[in-house]
Amino acid sequence: MRSDGARGAAWVVTAAAMLLAALAACGSPGGGVHAGEPGGRAGTDGHDPRRVPGIGPEVWRRVPAGSGQVVAVYGDGRDSADSTVALYTRHGGAWRRVRDWPAHNGRKGWTGDHHAGDRRSPVGVYTLSDAGGVLDDPGTELPYTQDRSFAAPRWWARPYWHDFDYVIAIDYNRVRGTPPNDPRRPEGEAKGGSIWLHLDHGSGTSGCVSVSGQAMEFLLRELDPDRHPVVVMGDRADLAGR
Repeated sequence: MRSDGARGAAWVVTAAAMLLAALAACGSPGGGVHAGEPGGRAGTDGHDPRRVPGIGPEVWRRVPAGSGQVVAVYGDGRDSADSTVALYTRHGGAWRRVRDWPAHNGRKGWTGDHHAGDRRSPVGVYTLSDAGGVLDDPGTELPYTQDRSFAAPRWWARPYWHDFDYVIAIDYNRVRGTPPNDPRRPEGEAKGGSIWLHLDHGSGTSGCVSVSGQAMEFLLRELDPDRHPVVVMGDRADLAGR
């Protein structure tokens, strides 16, 4: 699937609204945005191969039965901005790790009750259905919206300017099937929104998850809407059910 002019016209939003959506979620340099650790810690010998390592039964029940790809975000701690992102694919009845990367999450850590401005990332299981960014489509099968309106404002510090070169929308309080910067919030503005996977710049975010440019390109090319990808995200203790 590729975006085209017809799809873009169907979801027209103003440049100002797009920018406000980005600001509301991933924040200006004042909010901070990302370092991590190897993803090998996610699994332990003897884990059940029918589940992604580090994900307990209670959380795993929320992963749709038809999903064949999981992006796992393992936060170092409830109040930590450091995390690891790992991509897993299902082969028959077993899940296998494809690759992992250092990452960042909300600069204040994680929460099970995310609200706008709390600087924490929402714990949960969410579908991944739409992508976009400043740069051209790198070859993703996800619907992709390329638009300069994704660009961070140039009054932000220079390290933040490329945060939104590529983004993948995390389907938290958003309308699926729309560009990532669509400003609508089905659960209300207070619940926040515009929670994305996007490029890292070395520190915690305002709620998004950030990885390197190479990692984003890899994810965009690997994620397949026919495999119903989801992200499972939270601090390690919450994901394990402890």
